[in-house]
Amino acid sequence: MTSLTTSLRLLTSTLAMSLATVPAWAEGSAPGPVLTLELNAAQPSDKGCRLTFLINNNLGADLSKAAFEIALFNEAGVVDRLTVLDFKDLPSGKTKVTRFDLAGADCARVSRVLINSTTECEGAGVEPAACMRKLKTDTKTSIAFGV
Repeated sequence: MTSLTTSLRLLTSTLAMSLATVPAWAEGSAPGPVLTLELNAAQPSDKGCRLTFLINNNLGADLSKAAFEIALFNEAGVVDRLTVLDFKDLPSGKTKVTRFDLAGADCARVSRVLINSTTECEGAGVEPAACMRKLKTDTKTSIAFGV
């Protein structure tokens, strides 16, 4: 009986260690805190060009303020303007749709939207650099979009 007990303990210990060990290929595969920003649409408006964004706060904390400076590039790849987009408050785990009308901008001439920097990133327990460092971008438009 003693050798059976010893064998069972060894098997249990080995199994526990193998389950606790994460293979190298699996490290980093679990999604961490992230702020996703999608350029969902660019449409002409009576004011100029209306950009529609979907933003999802998965940083694990509410943001009381979130704003980004963007650069708009024209069809020649030249910066046409810099402007700040204020997404205001972003509750944790919430997806928000926000539209911005860029006065005098022609959507047909916008070739690229670049997130230049974070101008505001505030929330309890959120470091100011998190909005830019944890930012993931995507686009549903033909306009290049990213950091």
